[in-house]
Amino acid sequence: MIRGRTPAGALGITLDARDAPALARFYSNLLGWELVEDSPSWCTLRTPGSPVTLAVKGEPLHERPAWPSEPGAPQMQAHLEVPVDDLEAAVADAVLLGAELPDHQPQPHVRVLFDPAGHPFCLYTEPDA
Repeated sequence: MIRGRTPAGALGITLDARDAPALARFYSNLLGWELVEDSPSWCTLRTPGSPVTLAVKGEPLHERPAWPSEPGAPQMQAHLEVPVDDLEAAVADAVLLGAELPDHQPQPHVRVLFDPAGHPFCLYTEPDA
């Protein structure tokens, strides 16, 4: 561990988007997390008792990544994994909130979706053992 790092300290994940408040509201509704900082250039979400935050930085030059990857297109650098109990119901709810469901789905227990800014994220159930 690096010096000065508190083992139970916060960990922040940040996504870029042209419209930071809109994407932050999407994830607040999707995850049920509280929007604790809300400005045109930076928004932060947090769930009580968790050291993890999700932030959205306003980036006017943000380009939607290609998924699946395509040569010469912006590449996905990271994505969120969200466990759910009922995959199809969770997908339906996410789509109602503004997510997009692409045709290409690589695994039966995972659904890849795009958030309103085009970032891929996954809803998944544990595969049967």
